[in-house]
Amino acid sequence: MNHIPRKVPPARSAFTLIELLVVIAIIGILASMILATAGYVQEKAARSRAEAEIAALSAALESYKVDNGDYPLGTNAVNAPNKFLMDALMPTNTGTKVYFEFNKGMTNTVSSVVDPFGATYRYQYPGNTNRSGSNFFDLWSAGKKPSETNEAKWIKNW
Repeated sequence: MNHIPRKVPPARSAFTLIELLVVIAIIGILASMILATAGYVQEKAARSRAEAEIAALSAALESYKVDNGDYPLGTNAVNAPNKFLMDALMPTNTGTKVYFEFNKGMTNTVSSVVDPFGATYRYQYPGNTNRSGSNFFDLWSAGKKPSETNEAKWIKNW
């Protein structure tokens, strides 16, 4: 028997539309997972930075108390700038002791000490007796949501 070889048509080297859509969908899913993780990591980093800044500000307030006999007075009003905190820790008078050097991103145009989330740190002295007592100060950040009323979610010194 004579076997005549058939000519095989050349293979196509292009992707089908379905294959392209599947690849795009997979890339989209992976990108959304990475972005969600990046957002979580950024929030965690901001929270850690706020904890460190509150610890540093607390240490500066303790030094202030040692030198002056008491903490600077303060209010915890939501929209009140905490300029009194800045003035006490980093006075503008020459020859006066500076207790804390504020980084460039820690202050805003209304002379408030700003947390990593962009809201102002809250400071109260005398402190709330239910939290830290009347002989101590309260220093906190509401975190990602400045209007947060749940104290368990705050970043605080008590």
